[in-house]
Amino acid sequence: MEDNDRVNGDLNANMRCQSTGDPQLDKAVHQWLTWDRNRWTRAQLDSLIAAGHLDELRSRLCSRMSFGTAGLRAPMGAGFNRINDLTVIQSTQGLYSHLCRYFPDLSSRGLVVGFDTRGQEESGCSSDLFNKLQMSASTQQGALMHWLFSCFQPYAVKKLGAAAGVMITASHNPKEDNGYKVYWSNGAQIASPHDKEILRSIEEELEPWSASCWDEDLVDHSSLRTDPLTQINSCYMDELASLCFHRELNSSCPLKFVHSSFHGVGHVFIQQAFQVFGFAPPIPVPEQKDPDPNFSSVRCPNPEEGESVLKLSLLLAEKENARIVLATDPDADRLAVAENSDGCGWKVFTGNELAALLGWWMFFNWKESHPDPADTQNVHMLATTVSSKILQAFARIEGFHFEETLPGFKWIGNKIHELSKTGQRVIFAFEESIGFLCGSMVPEKDGVSSAVVVAEMAAYLHNKNLMLNQQLDNIYQTYGYHVSKTSYVICNDPPTIQKIFSRIRNFDGDGSYPKTCGGIQIVHVRDVTTGYDSSRPDLRSVLPVSRSSQMITFTLQNGVVATLRTSGTEPKIKYYTEFCAAPGKSEVCRLEEELQKVTAALLDKFLEPEKNNLIRRLV
Repeated sequence: MEDNDRVNGDLNANMRCQSTGDPQLDKAVHQWLTWDRNRWTRAQLDSLIAAGHLDELRSRLCSRMSFGTAGLRAPMGAGFNRINDLTVIQSTQGLYSHLCRYFPDLSSRGLVVGFDTRGQEESGCSSDLFNKLQMSASTQQGALMHWLFSCFQPYAVKKLGAAAGVMITASHNPKEDNGYKVYWSNGAQIASPHDKEILRSIEEELEPWSASCWDEDLVDHSSLRTDPLTQINSCYMDELASLCFHRELNSSCPLKFVHSSFHGVGHVFIQQAFQVFGFAPPIPVPEQKDPDPNFSSVRCPNPEEGESVLKLSLLLAEKENARIVLATDPDADRLAVAENSDGCGWKVFTGNELAALLGWWMFFNWKESHPDPADTQNVHMLATTVSSKILQAFARIEGFHFEETLPGFKWIGNKIHELSKTGQRVIFAFEESIGFLCGSMVPEKDGVSSAVVVAEMAAYLHNKNLMLNQQLDNIYQTYGYHVSKTSYVICNDPPTIQKIFSRIRNFDGDGSYPKTCGGIQIVHVRDVTTGYDSSRPDLRSVLPVSRSSQMITFTLQNGVVATLRTSGTEPKIKYYTEFCAAPGKSEVCRLEEELQKVTAALLDKFLEPEKNNLIRRLV
């Protein structure tokens, strides 16, 4: 796209618009029209001004994006709280200024930058364009830029010794969204205090540094650009081999696998990963193999939604007589798995169920190569606090260490880095939203390595006349059944979310949380937003306080743990419930009935979907 095609011929044409009557809004409109050079986003703002949509203008211009559980993420379009050319340039300027304070050698270390397949015609925005603009802004300051169109940004940051990395992606979000995910020099997503400091730097660097920030062709001829994808891909695949324990068995495996990359970047890398492990290549879903910004064949590009978005994969698997379906999201960091149970249809595993299988598999192979029980003292597994407690049950019996973090893989990634400095080794980590890390090649969830590890586990179990679902049942019999439910409601009105959580905090009078849920007594409450934990002698939460989001956890007398939290990437209130039974107890139907009763009360009594106009999840 040529620069003069993008830019409105008369940059001042709309600056003579009538006052809105709101001085703060007028100032924001003036700033936007002064700085923005994308004619499509300027036209969007024109339309809103002409139509007198003041509330929409305030929403877009009078607030800014903040870092959630996966960086900056918002719809594409005009406005300071949207993802667009201007906000990407502003974010890059703020990030660069922040990095300068930490890395005197920033110019030589450089940044790893990458992008996914997203684009939006009506706003003239795309991940490719955003990536070029962020590179233009940084190279004019003299920084080396390592360009990758792949899913290996965090791995590349560590491998190349870069100061930081940026991935332009909204992962599994709806096609209208895009994002700006930042990785620190340790390869993990940024967490506090860097997120807040970068936002401050962005606020201090709002005006584009120069006209060349908008020159998307600048990077094509820059000596500061490198293209290390071939090198990084080769190193990644070499290291991936360390997770392969049964290559000979894999090469003779009769199982067939189907893979969908959900119109993202995963296809080529999954094919290569299977080759590294000695497998025949998985059968790709042809309609979803290639990058497509419209995600044409799915209602939403999130494999976590289950069978409803896996239809093409399941149909192909039935046609090809493939037992296992693997699906990675558009940026290939999440993994969904389905298994065809002979005569019983398809079993789509939840994130918690897959974690039970992968956690068992990683420790099983660890023990095979480390027979000395003393070695287990340095082994760790990690999970986010809203995820299943199944790894905790493993740790209790097997003797390794288990730790929880706040939701979001950025917390897991930074915990891995912290543990590695003292010689501790994390062999598995996960979040229930189908994000897994096998081994510690990279401090980030990784759908590519997880997919081929699942394939090897399935091949090994097949050789023992077992299916994945049968082994899951074996795990539960040994470590105790962990029955869980995870879902969400959509709320597009932030004040309503505040009202819901304020009501919960004052449910039985001022400052008094609910005392029962579904008729079961609540024995403990932990409110990470306020830092309160009734189970602690000092009433203070061990997990860090997170005032930027809402999260309350209830522990019930019958052992159910239930959590309500706001999503860090989408306008959702998520709810999680789990019943953790002791080993040997196998009355699964009773556990599920009791859990369903608590889950229904959590949703209907605490969130009140109808009263608050919440949109229930489509199943």
